[in-house]
Amino acid sequence: MTVCSPLSPFVCLFALVCQLLSRYSDREFMFTLDGEEMWHADFDKGEGVDVQPSFIDHVTFPGGYEFAVGDQHVCRTNLEVLHEVMKDIPLEQDPPSTFIIYPRDDVDLDQKNTLLCHVSGFYPAPVSVSWTKNGRNVSEGTAINQPSPNEDGTFRQTARLDFVPKDGDFYSCSVHHPALKTPMTRIWGKNQTGLSLGPQEDRSVFLSLSLSLSLSLSLSLSLSLSPLS
Repeated sequence: MTVCSPLSPFVCLFALVCQLLSRYSDREFMFTLDGEEMWHADFDKGEGVDVQPSFIDHVTFPGGYEFAVGDQHVCRTNLEVLHEVMKDIPLEQDPPSTFIIYPRDDVDLDQKNTLLCHVSGFYPAPVSVSWTKNGRNVSEGTAINQPSPNEDGTFRQTARLDFVPKDGDFYSCSVHHPALKTPMTRIWGKNQTGLSLGPQEDRSVFLSLSLSLSLSLSLSLSLSLSPLS
């Protein structure tokens, strides 16, 4: 199936990422169609990975992995030259401009769901993401996709956490990036009374709200108990 040509109405993009490091996790080669990832090279397993949904006609990439490996060598060679020429130029770094946390499906207590943590607008790639449940680190059931390029040259990534929502549980997603002095954090959850605490920087919002409610209640009681003049 051919979808990319000069006359094609689709936006096709090959994304190539390499760094002057030896870790495979710092290498990337992917193909996107209209902003959706279709295929990427897995340099750890030595193969191409088709991530297209089963209900569409798949775009094929014969020889794609070998092409990706060759491009990595070219990329690293060019990067070494650029690194030497531009070694005295400060590295551009952009922190994430968009950061949200939300459940994939409508939330029903005690029913399996997935929390998504979407980060966009950062440079360079990638970001790292950590999760907590009720203040404790969580690693089981977590995953993060490969960085995808935005039209402005920045990147986006989405992390996920499989969970079973229960009344009173709080989950946090923290994003780490070289452009951030401290991690960015969003919290999602509900307290025992069912008060929703959506994306927030921290729990101070919840504490402030609780304090305001307490003061309002105390004021109402004082007024109701005051003798009529």
